[in-house]
Amino acid sequence: MFNKELLVILVSALPISELRGGILLGFYYGFSPLKTFCLAIIGNGIIILLLFFFLKLLTDFLRKFKIFSRFFDWLFKKTLAKRRLIDKYGPLGLMLFTAIPLPYTGAYSACCLAYLLGIKIKKAAFFIFLGVLIAGIIVLLTSLGVLKIISF
Repeated sequence: MFNKELLVILVSALPISELRGGILLGFYYGFSPLKTFCLAIIGNGIIILLLFFFLKLLTDFLRKFKIFSRFFDWLFKKTLAKRRLIDKYGPLGLMLFTAIPLPYTGAYSACCLAYLLGIKIKKAAFFIFLGVLIAGIIVLLTSLGVLKIISF
């Protein structure tokens, strides 16, 4: 059987559930809020750098096909036209996008967006991680509030 802590980390690293699912699972297992939060952040945070590496490999592979090569050329050319705007507001936008705890607005989507917009990996990873922290706090506080209401 899996270690419960490892399971919370793994669920937090999954694309759809991300830390939202990890936090709920941690509470289900009876972990403290701090332990639950830390495990979920570890799971969702680890995946960020792995995603950037995977996206680079995937793009390089797809560029071998003419249709995808054209698409990426077109896309990256479009983002170059907005480079100053992206450099100025892109990282903050990634953080806010990641911080909103809704489906499809987590680290996975933000990493794809950052990669396609050409935001530097170090900068993007930092701001996405900040967004993960904010989302974790929002989900944690919301979950604690719901648990208090249920126990009331």
